[in-house]
Amino acid sequence: MTKLIVGLGNPGDEHEEDRHNAGFWLVDALAKQLSVRFETEKRFHGKVAKARWEGEDLYLLKPNTYMNLSGQAVGALCRFHKIIPKDVLVVQDELDLKPGTARIKLGGGTGGHNGLKDIQAHLSTPDYWRLRLGIGHPRDLAGEGARPMDVADYVLRRPLQVEQKKIDASIQDGLQILPLFLKGDTQTAMLELHSKTN
Repeated sequence: MTKLIVGLGNPGDEHEEDRHNAGFWLVDALAKQLSVRFETEKRFHGKVAKARWEGEDLYLLKPNTYMNLSGQAVGALCRFHKIIPKDVLVVQDELDLKPGTARIKLGGGTGGHNGLKDIQAHLSTPDYWRLRLGIGHPRDLAGEGARPMDVADYVLRRPLQVEQKKIDASIQDGLQILPLFLKGDTQTAMLELHSKTN
C-alpha cells in the first residue's frame, strides 16, 4: 500500500524556523533517517522524496504552496499515485498542545488550521491521519493581564529556545512510532506516543 507523509509549513528561508513549520521539521528529519532527498516536483506543487518501507512505496511531501493552499499539493500527489485518504499522514503544528506534546489521530475537525482545511477540501473528506506537534498558544506566554500576541504573528515566529528543545523531543517521539503506524498498528502507535508526552 502506497503511503504519503505530508509535512506542513511555509516555503522559503525566511520561514524555516517558524513555529508553523514544525511539520517540515519532522519530514526533513525522516528523510535524513531514510537517506532520501527532496526534489522539487512542479506537478505536485512541492518537494517530494520517495522511499521504500517494508517493500512498499512511501512518499514524503513538503508543499510549496504556502500553508493555506497545502491541499493543492496533497490532492495532486494522491490523485496521481492513487493514494487513499486513510493512507495519508499530515504532520502539523498544533496551538492547542503544549510544546513537547505530540498526538496522532484519524479525522476530526481542523481546529481553525488553514492547511488542514485546504487538505480536507481537496481530499473531500476529513478522514486522513494527523500527527499534531504542540507549539503552545500565545495566551500561555502572555503575563498576567497582558494581551497575548496575535496567533498569526505567533505561528510565524521562531520558538523560544526552551520550547524548541521540547518540540524537537516531540518530533523524535513521532519518528519513533512511525514504524508501528506504517505497518498499520495504529492503536499501539497512538498508545506509545500518547504515553510519552502529556
